[in-house]
Amino acid sequence: MAVRWICSLFRKPFDGGKRTMDHGSQQPQTQHMPGPFPGYTGPQGPYPGQHPALLRLDEVQREIVTLGPQVCSYSGLQSDREYKRLERELTRLLLEVDKVETEGRPELQQARKCAAGEVEGLLRYLEGNATHPSRLAIEELTQEAQSLLNEGVVGPFRQGQAQDAFEISEELVEAVQDVAMRLAQVKTGGSVPLRKARYKALTRVCAVQEILEGRVRTHTLALPLSDDTHEAVQRINQVMAQVSGARCQEVALLIGLSGRDSCAHLARILTELLVELDALDVSSNAAVRNYRKQVVEEINGLLKHLDLEGEGEDTRRYDLAQNDSIREIEAIRGRVSVLREEVLRHGAAGHGTELQGLLTHLDQVDTGRNPCIREARRRAVLEVQALITFLDLWEALGRRNPGPDEPLPHAAVWRVLASLCDLQAQVLGFDGKRADKSYMVLEELLTKQLLALDAVDPQGDQGTKIARKQAVKHAQNILSYLDMKTDEWEY
Repeated sequence: MAVRWICSLFRKPFDGGKRTMDHGSQQPQTQHMPGPFPGYTGPQGPYPGQHPALLRLDEVQREIVTLGPQVCSYSGLQSDREYKRLERELTRLLLEVDKVETEGRPELQQARKCAAGEVEGLLRYLEGNATHPSRLAIEELTQEAQSLLNEGVVGPFRQGQAQDAFEISEELVEAVQDVAMRLAQVKTGGSVPLRKARYKALTRVCAVQEILEGRVRTHTLALPLSDDTHEAVQRINQVMAQVSGARCQEVALLIGLSGRDSCAHLARILTELLVELDALDVSSNAAVRNYRKQVVEEINGLLKHLDLEGEGEDTRRYDLAQNDSIREIEAIRGRVSVLREEVLRHGAAGHGTELQGLLTHLDQVDTGRNPCIREARRRAVLEVQALITFLDLWEALGRRNPGPDEPLPHAAVWRVLASLCDLQAQVLGFDGKRADKSYMVLEELLTKQLLALDAVDPQGDQGTKIARKQAVKHAQNILSYLDMKTDEWEY
Protein backbone atom coordinates (compact mmCIF):
# COMPACT_ATOMS: atom_id res chain seq x y z
CA MET A 1 0.00 0.00 0.00
CA ALA A 2 2.86 2.40 0.76
CA VAL A 3 4.30 1.93 -2.76
CA ARG A 4 0.89 2.43 -4.36
CA TRP A 5 0.41 5.60 -2.32
CA ILE A 6 3.84 7.06 -3.17
CA CYS A 7 3.40 6.30 -6.87
CA SER A 8 0.00 7.94 -6.95
CA LEU A 9 1.45 10.98 -5.23
CA PHE A 10 3.82 11.63 -8.11
CA ARG A 11 1.39 10.57 -10.87
CA LYS A 12 3.15 7.24 -11.55
CA PRO A 13 1.11 4.09 -12.22
CA PHE A 14 1.37 1.27 -9.74
CA ASP A 15 2.57 -2.00 -11.18
CA GLY A 16 2.30 -4.30 -8.17
CA GLY A 17 5.70 -3.40 -6.73
CA LYS A 18 7.79 -4.31 -9.80
CA ARG A 19 8.39 -1.46 -12.19
CA THR A 20 8.83 -2.92 -15.66
CA MET A 21 11.32 -1.42 -18.09
CA ASP A 22 11.80 -1.77 -21.83
CA HIS A 23 15.08 -3.64 -22.44
CA GLY A 24 14.64 -4.12 -26.16
CA SER A 25 13.96 -7.38 -27.91
CA GLN A 26 16.51 -9.45 -25.93
CA GLN A 27 14.82 -11.32 -23.08
CA PRO A 28 16.39 -11.66 -19.61
CA GLN A 29 18.12 -15.00 -19.10
CA THR A 30 18.10 -14.87 -15.30
CA GLN A 31 15.33 -14.95 -12.69
CA HIS A 32 14.11 -11.49 -11.53
CA MET A 33 15.09 -10.33 -8.07
CA PRO A 34 12.36 -8.87 -5.85
CA GLY A 35 12.09 -5.08 -6.05
CA PRO A 36 10.88 -2.35 -8.38
CA PHE A 37 13.60 -2.93 -11.01
CA PRO A 38 13.80 -6.19 -13.05
CA GLY A 39 16.85 -8.22 -13.88
CA TYR A 40 19.12 -6.88 -16.64
CA THR A 41 20.98 -8.62 -19.45
CA GLY A 42 23.09 -6.46 -21.75
CA PRO A 43 25.47 -7.15 -24.60
CA GLN A 44 28.33 -7.49 -22.08
CA GLY A 45 26.33 -9.83 -19.83
CA PRO A 46 24.62 -11.69 -18.69
CA TYR A 47 25.07 -10.40 -15.13
CA PRO A 48 23.91 -12.88 -12.50
CA GLY A 49 20.62 -11.50 -11.11
CA GLN A 50 20.24 -7.76 -11.50
CA HIS A 51 22.66 -5.27 -12.92
CA PRO A 52 24.65 -3.62 -10.08
CA ALA A 53 23.19 -0.22 -10.97
CA LEU A 54 19.66 -1.59 -10.66
CA LEU A 55 20.50 -3.28 -7.38
CA ARG A 56 21.63 0.06 -5.95
CA LEU A 57 18.56 1.85 -7.32
CA ASP A 58 16.40 -0.87 -5.81
CA GLU A 59 17.93 -0.15 -2.39
CA VAL A 60 17.29 3.57 -2.88
CA GLN A 61 13.70 2.83 -3.85
CA ARG A 62 13.15 0.93 -0.61
CA GLU A 63 14.41 3.93 1.36
CA ILE A 64 12.09 6.21 -0.64
CA VAL A 65 9.14 4.01 0.30
CA THR A 66 10.18 4.30 3.97
CA LEU A 67 10.67 8.07 3.91
CA GLY A 68 7.64 8.89 1.73
CA PRO A 69 4.93 8.56 4.40
CA GLN A 70 7.08 10.54 6.85
CA VAL A 71 7.49 13.37 4.35
CA CYS A 72 3.85 13.38 3.29
CA SER A 73 2.58 13.60 6.88
CA TYR A 74 5.15 16.12 8.11
CA SER A 75 3.39 19.25 9.37
CA GLY A 76 6.21 21.32 10.86
CA LEU A 77 8.42 24.18 9.73
CA GLN A 78 11.81 24.38 8.04
CA SER A 79 13.45 25.26 11.35
CA ASP A 80 12.29 22.04 13.05
CA ARG A 81 14.70 19.22 13.76
CA GLU A 82 12.51 16.66 12.01
CA TYR A 83 12.45 18.78 8.82
CA LYS A 84 16.22 18.96 8.78
CA ARG A 85 16.49 15.20 9.31
CA LEU A 86 14.12 14.44 6.43
CA GLU A 87 15.84 16.97 4.18
CA ARG A 88 19.23 15.47 5.04
CA GLU A 89 18.06 11.92 4.32
CA LEU A 90 16.50 12.87 0.99
CA THR A 91 19.57 14.86 -0.07
CA ARG A 92 21.72 11.84 0.77
CA LEU A 93 19.50 9.62 -1.38
CA LEU A 94 19.75 12.12 -4.24
CA LEU A 95 23.55 11.98 -4.04
CA GLU A 96 23.42 8.18 -3.92
CA VAL A 97 21.31 8.13 -7.07
CA ASP A 98 23.70 10.55 -8.77
CA LYS A 99 26.62 8.19 -8.03
CA VAL A 100 25.00 5.27 -9.85
CA GLU A 101 26.96 4.42 -13.02
CA THR A 102 24.72 3.94 -16.03
CA GLU A 103 27.52 3.02 -18.53
CA GLY A 104 25.79 5.25 -21.05
CA ARG A 105 22.88 2.81 -21.43
CA PRO A 106 19.47 4.49 -21.96
CA GLU A 107 17.57 1.95 -19.86
CA LEU A 108 19.85 2.47 -16.86
CA GLN A 109 19.74 6.23 -17.34
CA GLN A 110 15.95 6.07 -17.36
CA ALA A 111 15.91 4.05 -14.12
CA ARG A 112 18.26 6.53 -12.45
CA LYS A 113 16.19 9.46 -13.71
CA CYS A 114 13.03 7.86 -12.32
CA ALA A 115 14.57 7.39 -8.85
CA ALA A 116 16.00 10.93 -8.84
CA GLY A 117 12.60 12.32 -9.84
CA GLU A 118 10.88 10.63 -6.91
CA VAL A 119 13.43 11.95 -4.41
CA GLU A 120 13.23 15.46 -5.87
CA GLY A 121 9.44 15.26 -5.73
CA LEU A 122 9.56 14.41 -2.03
CA LEU A 123 11.96 17.29 -1.39
CA ARG A 124 9.63 19.71 -3.18
CA TYR A 125 6.63 18.39 -1.28
CA LEU A 126 8.45 18.71 2.05
CA GLU A 127 9.57 22.27 1.37
CA GLY A 128 6.25 23.31 -0.15
CA ASN A 129 4.22 22.33 2.92
CA ALA A 130 6.73 23.78 5.40
CA THR A 131 6.75 27.16 3.60
CA HIS A 132 3.10 27.27 2.49
CA PRO A 133 1.41 30.62 3.33
CA SER A 134 -1.25 28.79 5.36
CA ARG A 135 1.43 26.98 7.38
CA LEU A 136 3.14 30.29 8.08
CA ALA A 137 -0.23 31.80 9.07
CA ILE A 138 -0.74 28.95 11.56
CA GLU A 139 2.68 29.66 13.05
CA GLU A 140 1.98 33.41 13.30
CA LEU A 141 -1.28 32.77 15.16
CA THR A 142 0.46 30.29 17.47
CA GLN A 143 3.10 32.89 18.28
CA GLU A 144 0.37 35.46 18.92
CA ALA A 145 -1.24 33.09 21.44
CA GLN A 146 2.16 32.45 23.04
CA SER A 147 2.74 36.19 23.44
CA LEU A 148 -0.69 36.73 25.03
CA LEU A 149 -0.27 33.86 27.48
CA ASN A 150 3.33 34.66 28.32
CA GLU A 151 2.31 38.18 29.28
CA GLY A 152 -0.93 37.27 31.05
CA VAL A 153 -0.19 33.93 32.75
CA VAL A 154 3.23 32.33 32.37
CA GLY A 155 5.38 35.44 32.84
CA PRO A 156 3.83 36.55 36.17
CA PHE A 157 4.03 32.96 37.47
CA ARG A 158 7.72 32.68 36.63
CA GLN A 159 8.36 36.03 38.31
CA GLY A 160 7.22 34.47 41.56
CA GLN A 161 3.60 35.54 41.70
CA ALA A 162 1.13 32.92 42.82
CA GLN A 163 -1.69 32.59 40.32
CA ASP A 164 -4.18 33.75 42.92
CA ALA A 165 -2.20 37.00 43.20
CA PHE A 166 -3.08 38.08 39.67
CA GLU A 167 -6.38 37.81 37.89
CA ILE A 168 -6.93 36.12 34.56
CA SER A 169 -9.01 38.75 32.82
CA GLU A 170 -11.95 38.10 30.57
CA GLU A 171 -10.13 40.20 27.97
CA LEU A 172 -7.33 37.60 27.89
CA VAL A 173 -9.85 34.77 27.50
CA GLU A 174 -11.56 36.63 24.64
CA ALA A 175 -8.21 37.33 22.94
CA VAL A 176 -7.27 33.63 23.07
CA GLN A 177 -10.74 32.73 21.77
CA ASP A 178 -10.21 35.12 18.86
CA VAL A 179 -6.91 33.41 18.00
CA ALA A 180 -8.67 30.03 18.06
CA MET A 181 -11.39 31.36 15.76
CA ARG A 182 -8.85 32.65 13.24
CA LEU A 183 -6.92 29.38 13.40
CA ALA A 184 -10.07 27.43 12.60
CA GLN A 185 -10.55 29.58 9.50
CA VAL A 186 -7.06 29.05 8.03
CA LYS A 187 -7.41 27.54 4.54
CA THR A 188 -5.72 24.17 4.03
CA GLY A 189 -6.86 23.35 0.50
CA GLY A 190 -7.35 19.73 1.59
CA SER A 191 -3.62 19.29 2.29
CA VAL A 192 -3.08 16.62 4.96
CA PRO A 193 0.05 18.28 6.46
CA LEU A 194 -1.70 21.65 6.64
CA ARG A 195 -4.80 20.13 8.19
CA LYS A 196 -2.59 18.34 10.68
CA ALA A 197 -0.71 21.54 11.59
CA ARG A 198 -3.96 23.48 11.97
CA TYR A 199 -5.52 20.78 14.11
CA LYS A 200 -2.52 20.45 16.44
CA ALA A 201 -2.35 24.22 16.97
CA LEU A 202 -6.12 24.46 17.48
CA THR A 203 -6.33 21.67 20.06
CA ARG A 204 -3.70 23.35 22.21
CA VAL A 205 -5.12 26.87 21.96
CA CYS A 206 -8.63 25.57 22.70
CA ALA A 207 -7.35 23.54 25.67
CA VAL A 208 -5.68 26.66 27.09
CA GLN A 209 -8.85 28.64 26.47
CA GLU A 210 -10.85 26.08 28.45
CA ILE A 211 -8.35 26.19 31.32
CA LEU A 212 -8.52 29.98 31.47
CA GLU A 213 -12.32 30.01 31.30
CA GLY A 214 -12.40 27.50 34.16
CA ARG A 215 -10.11 29.72 36.21
CA VAL A 216 -12.28 32.80 35.59
CA ARG A 217 -15.34 30.87 36.81
CA THR A 218 -13.63 29.72 40.04
CA HIS A 219 -12.71 33.28 41.10
CA THR A 220 -16.08 33.39 42.86
CA LEU A 221 -15.35 30.31 45.01
CA ALA A 222 -14.55 30.93 48.68
CA LEU A 223 -11.24 29.02 48.57
CA PRO A 224 -9.16 28.10 50.42
CA LEU A 225 -10.70 27.28 53.82
CA SER A 226 -9.08 28.28 57.06
CA ASP A 227 -6.58 25.80 58.50
CA ASP A 228 -8.58 25.82 61.75
CA THR A 229 -11.61 24.27 60.04
CA HIS A 230 -10.23 20.73 60.03
CA GLU A 231 -6.87 19.00 60.44
CA ALA A 232 -6.90 17.98 56.75
CA VAL A 233 -7.50 21.52 55.47
CA GLN A 234 -3.87 22.58 55.76
CA ARG A 235 -2.79 19.79 53.41
CA ILE A 236 -5.66 20.49 50.99
CA ASN A 237 -4.61 24.15 50.92
CA GLN A 238 -1.05 23.09 50.10
CA VAL A 239 -2.33 20.86 47.29
CA MET A 240 -4.46 23.76 46.02
CA ALA A 241 -1.35 25.94 45.84
CA GLN A 242 0.44 23.20 43.87
CA VAL A 243 -2.53 22.94 41.52
CA SER A 244 -2.33 26.70 40.86
CA GLY A 245 1.32 26.29 39.89
CA ALA A 246 0.52 23.23 37.78
CA ARG A 247 -2.12 25.22 35.92
CA CYS A 248 0.46 27.78 34.80
CA GLN A 249 2.92 25.00 33.90
CA GLU A 250 0.24 23.28 31.83
CA VAL A 251 -0.56 26.48 29.92
CA ALA A 252 3.16 26.88 29.20
CA LEU A 253 3.44 23.25 28.05
CA LEU A 254 0.39 23.30 25.81
CA ILE A 255 1.26 26.55 24.08
CA GLY A 256 4.96 25.73 23.64
CA LEU A 257 6.49 28.05 26.25
CA SER A 258 8.20 25.29 28.24
CA GLY A 259 11.01 23.21 26.82
CA ARG A 260 12.03 21.45 30.01
CA ASP A 261 8.98 19.59 31.29
CA SER A 262 6.61 17.21 29.56
CA CYS A 263 2.87 16.62 29.73
CA ALA A 264 3.51 13.09 30.99
CA HIS A 265 5.62 14.38 33.90
CA LEU A 266 3.01 16.93 34.93
CA ALA A 267 0.28 14.28 34.65
CA ARG A 268 2.20 12.07 37.09
CA ILE A 269 2.47 14.94 39.59
CA LEU A 270 -1.25 15.71 39.39
CA THR A 271 -2.16 12.03 39.71
CA GLU A 272 -0.04 11.77 42.85
CA LEU A 273 -1.92 14.76 44.28
CA LEU A 274 -5.22 13.00 43.57
CA VAL A 275 -4.02 9.91 45.42
CA GLU A 276 -2.94 12.04 48.38
CA LEU A 277 -6.29 13.83 48.50
CA ASP A 278 -8.14 10.54 48.33
CA ALA A 279 -6.23 9.29 51.37
CA LEU A 280 -7.33 12.22 53.59
CA ASP A 281 -10.08 11.42 56.12
CA VAL A 282 -12.64 14.21 55.83
CA SER A 283 -15.78 12.15 56.46
CA SER A 284 -16.73 14.10 59.58
CA ASN A 285 -17.00 17.53 57.94
CA ALA A 286 -19.26 18.25 54.94
CA ALA A 287 -17.63 21.63 54.18
CA VAL A 288 -14.17 20.08 53.98
CA ARG A 289 -15.50 17.22 51.83
CA ASN A 290 -16.94 19.75 49.43
CA TYR A 291 -13.65 21.70 49.44
CA ARG A 292 -11.68 18.55 48.62
CA LYS A 293 -14.18 17.71 45.88
CA GLN A 294 -13.62 21.12 44.28
CA VAL A 295 -9.84 20.65 44.34
CA VAL A 296 -10.21 17.16 42.83
CA GLU A 297 -12.39 18.58 40.06
CA GLU A 298 -9.75 21.22 39.32
CA ILE A 299 -7.06 18.54 39.04
CA ASN A 300 -9.23 16.36 36.78
CA GLY A 301 -9.93 19.40 34.63
CA LEU A 302 -6.18 19.85 34.12
CA LEU A 303 -5.49 16.15 33.55
CA LYS A 304 -7.94 15.86 30.66
CA HIS A 305 -5.79 18.21 28.57
CA LEU A 306 -2.49 16.46 29.21
CA ASP A 307 -2.95 13.79 26.54
CA LEU A 308 -2.23 16.23 23.71
CA GLU A 309 1.44 15.40 23.12
CA GLY A 310 0.47 12.72 20.61
CA GLU A 311 -2.68 14.53 19.48
CA GLY A 312 -2.80 15.10 15.77
CA GLU A 313 -0.88 11.95 14.85
CA ASP A 314 -4.14 10.07 14.23
CA THR A 315 -5.32 11.02 10.73
CA ARG A 316 -8.96 10.56 11.71
CA ARG A 317 -8.69 13.50 14.10
CA TYR A 318 -8.00 16.10 11.43
CA ASP A 319 -9.06 14.50 8.12
CA LEU A 320 -12.77 14.73 8.82
CA ALA A 321 -14.36 13.61 5.57
CA GLN A 322 -15.47 10.32 7.12
CA ASN A 323 -16.11 11.62 10.65
CA ASP A 324 -19.55 10.62 12.00
CA SER A 325 -20.15 13.98 13.70
CA ILE A 326 -19.32 15.86 10.50
CA ARG A 327 -21.69 13.60 8.57
CA GLU A 328 -24.39 14.36 11.12
CA ILE A 329 -23.78 18.12 10.81
CA GLU A 330 -23.79 17.90 7.02
CA ALA A 331 -27.09 16.01 7.07
CA ILE A 332 -28.62 18.81 9.15
CA ARG A 333 -27.17 21.44 6.81
CA GLY A 334 -28.69 19.56 3.89
CA ARG A 335 -32.12 19.74 5.50
CA VAL A 336 -31.64 23.45 6.26
CA SER A 337 -30.79 24.01 2.60
CA VAL A 338 -34.06 22.34 1.55
CA LEU A 339 -36.07 24.45 4.00
CA ARG A 340 -34.28 27.60 2.83
CA GLU A 341 -35.21 26.90 -0.79
CA GLU A 342 -38.85 26.35 0.18
CA VAL A 343 -38.97 29.58 2.17
CA LEU A 344 -37.32 31.68 -0.53
CA ARG A 345 -39.37 30.17 -3.36
CA HIS A 346 -42.80 30.01 -1.77
CA GLY A 347 -42.53 32.35 1.23
CA ALA A 348 -43.65 29.40 3.31
CA ALA A 349 -44.11 29.84 7.03
CA GLY A 350 -44.57 27.21 9.70
CA HIS A 351 -41.05 25.82 9.65
CA GLY A 352 -40.11 27.33 13.00
CA THR A 353 -40.73 24.16 15.00
CA GLU A 354 -38.58 22.02 12.70
CA LEU A 355 -35.79 24.60 12.69
CA GLN A 356 -35.78 24.74 16.48
CA GLY A 357 -35.55 20.95 16.47
CA LEU A 358 -32.52 21.14 14.18
CA LEU A 359 -30.87 23.54 16.64
CA THR A 360 -31.48 21.05 19.44
CA HIS A 361 -30.03 18.28 17.27
CA LEU A 362 -26.91 20.33 16.57
CA ASP A 363 -26.48 21.01 20.28
CA GLN A 364 -26.37 17.24 20.85
CA VAL A 365 -23.67 16.56 18.23
CA ASP A 366 -20.56 15.15 19.88
CA THR A 367 -17.57 17.32 18.99
CA GLY A 368 -15.13 15.05 20.83
CA ARG A 369 -13.06 18.06 21.97
CA ASN A 370 -12.23 18.58 18.30
CA PRO A 371 -12.10 22.32 17.53
CA CYS A 372 -12.67 21.77 13.81
CA ILE A 373 -15.90 19.86 14.47
CA ARG A 374 -16.83 22.52 17.02
CA GLU A 375 -16.37 25.21 14.36
CA ALA A 376 -18.40 23.20 11.82
CA ARG A 377 -21.23 22.91 14.34
CA ARG A 378 -21.06 26.65 15.16
CA ARG A 379 -21.40 27.55 11.50
CA ALA A 380 -24.31 25.16 11.03
CA VAL A 381 -26.04 26.76 14.05
CA LEU A 382 -25.61 30.20 12.45
CA GLU A 383 -27.21 28.91 9.23
CA VAL A 384 -30.26 27.71 11.15
CA GLN A 385 -30.49 30.91 13.19
CA ALA A 386 -30.26 33.06 10.05
CA LEU A 387 -33.31 31.30 8.58
CA ILE A 388 -35.21 31.53 11.88
CA THR A 389 -34.60 35.29 12.21
CA PHE A 390 -35.64 35.84 8.59
CA LEU A 391 -38.94 34.00 9.16
CA ASP A 392 -39.56 35.88 12.41
CA LEU A 393 -39.04 39.26 10.72
CA TRP A 394 -41.10 38.26 7.68
CA GLU A 395 -44.01 37.20 9.91
CA ALA A 396 -43.66 40.33 12.09
CA LEU A 397 -43.88 42.55 9.00
CA GLY A 398 -46.96 40.65 7.85
CA ARG A 399 -48.68 41.17 11.20
CA ARG A 400 -47.71 44.84 11.47
CA ASN A 401 -50.70 47.16 11.70
CA PRO A 402 -49.47 50.62 12.73
CA GLY A 403 -51.91 53.06 14.29
CA PRO A 404 -52.32 56.73 13.35
CA ASP A 405 -50.42 57.80 16.47
CA GLU A 406 -47.25 55.83 15.68
CA PRO A 407 -44.18 58.10 16.10
CA LEU A 408 -42.46 58.94 12.82
CA PRO A 409 -39.03 57.70 14.01
CA HIS A 410 -40.60 54.34 14.95
CA ALA A 411 -42.14 54.06 11.48
CA ALA A 412 -38.74 54.90 9.96
CA VAL A 413 -37.17 51.97 11.84
CA TRP A 414 -39.84 49.63 10.47
CA ARG A 415 -39.20 50.84 6.91
CA VAL A 416 -35.53 49.94 7.36
CA LEU A 417 -36.55 46.54 8.76
CA ALA A 418 -38.66 45.91 5.67
CA SER A 419 -35.63 46.68 3.48
CA LEU A 420 -33.48 44.41 5.67
CA CYS A 421 -35.98 41.58 5.21
CA ASP A 422 -35.65 41.85 1.41
CA LEU A 423 -31.86 42.02 1.64
CA GLN A 424 -31.72 39.06 4.02
CA ALA A 425 -33.64 36.97 1.51
CA GLN A 426 -30.99 37.82 -1.09
CA VAL A 427 -28.19 36.98 1.37
CA LEU A 428 -29.79 33.63 2.21
CA GLY A 429 -29.90 32.77 -1.48
CA PHE A 430 -26.42 34.13 -2.27
CA ASP A 431 -23.99 31.45 -3.49
CA GLY A 432 -21.06 33.44 -4.83
CA LYS A 433 -17.69 34.76 -3.72
CA ARG A 434 -16.46 37.98 -2.18
CA ALA A 435 -15.00 39.12 -5.48
CA ASP A 436 -18.44 38.93 -7.14
CA LYS A 437 -20.20 42.18 -7.95
CA SER A 438 -23.41 40.91 -6.33
CA TYR A 439 -21.54 40.43 -3.04
CA MET A 440 -20.25 44.00 -3.10
CA VAL A 441 -23.74 45.31 -3.91
CA LEU A 442 -25.28 43.40 -0.98
CA GLU A 443 -22.56 44.58 1.38
CA GLU A 444 -23.05 48.21 0.28
CA LEU A 445 -26.86 48.05 0.62
CA LEU A 446 -26.63 46.55 4.11
CA THR A 447 -24.17 49.25 5.14
CA LYS A 448 -26.59 51.90 3.85
CA GLN A 449 -29.34 50.44 6.07
CA LEU A 450 -27.05 50.75 9.07
CA LEU A 451 -26.43 54.38 8.18
CA ALA A 452 -30.18 54.93 7.79
CA LEU A 453 -30.75 53.53 11.29
CA ASP A 454 -27.99 55.72 12.65
CA ALA A 455 -29.79 58.75 11.22
CA VAL A 456 -33.06 57.92 13.05
CA ASP A 457 -33.63 60.27 15.98
CA PRO A 458 -35.78 58.49 18.63
CA GLN A 459 -36.79 61.88 20.08
CA GLY A 460 -36.82 60.37 23.55
CA ASP A 461 -39.24 57.55 22.67
CA GLN A 462 -38.11 54.42 24.52
CA GLY A 463 -39.87 52.03 22.15
CA THR A 464 -38.10 53.58 19.17
CA LYS A 465 -34.73 53.30 20.94
CA ILE A 466 -35.26 49.59 21.57
CA ALA A 467 -36.53 48.98 18.01
CA ARG A 468 -33.55 50.82 16.48
CA LYS A 469 -31.07 48.90 18.64
CA GLN A 470 -32.61 45.56 17.59
CA ALA A 471 -32.63 46.59 13.94
CA VAL A 472 -28.93 47.56 14.07
CA LYS A 473 -28.09 44.19 15.61
CA HIS A 474 -30.13 42.42 12.95
CA ALA A 475 -28.33 44.26 10.14
CA GLN A 476 -24.95 43.44 11.67
CA ASN A 477 -25.92 39.77 11.95
CA ILE A 478 -26.88 39.70 8.27
CA LEU A 479 -23.49 41.19 7.34
CA SER A 480 -21.69 38.63 9.52
CA TYR A 481 -23.67 35.81 7.94
CA LEU A 482 -22.83 37.07 4.43
CA ASP A 483 -19.17 37.21 5.46
CA MET A 484 -19.31 33.66 6.82
CA LYS A 485 -20.93 32.31 3.64
CA THR A 486 -18.05 33.62 1.56
CA ASP A 487 -14.98 32.91 3.72
CA GLU A 488 -14.37 29.55 1.95
CA TRP A 489 -13.82 27.68 5.21
CA GLU A 490 -13.30 23.91 4.97
CA TYR A 491 -12.80 21.11 7.44
